[in-house]
Amino acid sequence: MEVINFFRNFAFGYMCMRMMKRLIVYAFSMAMLMIPASMLRASEMADFAIEQQAIDEEISISISGQSVTVSGAQGETLEVISLTGKKVMAVKIESPVQRIEINVPKGCYILKIGKVVRKVSLH
Repeated sequence: MEVINFFRNFAFGYMCMRMMKRLIVYAFSMAMLMIPASMLRASEMADFAIEQQAIDEEISISISGQSVTVSGAQGETLEVISLTGKKVMAVKIESPVQRIEINVPKGCYILKIGKVVRKVSLH
């Protein structure tokens, strides 16, 4: 009978040890996931989101055939980039609203003005 009790206690102790190990690993994993969030202050994240939204709202890009109308980007540079990553054109925006003729073959391109990036299809 003592042998049975020994194995029963041993099995219970082994199961408890495995459960504790899993609990420690889980707690450590959760703590590691929380570190980046705790290092950033919520106010800084909110300010960044508002600033990025303001930049995106200020600059407007509209396409009509082979011409692009840009507003709110005075002093910036419009870059036309092919899908292979090659810069095919760059134009300095000199007025609050500027219309630019894009003389490139038909296809999909990336238009970049500062931090604003748009994927467009030119016909």
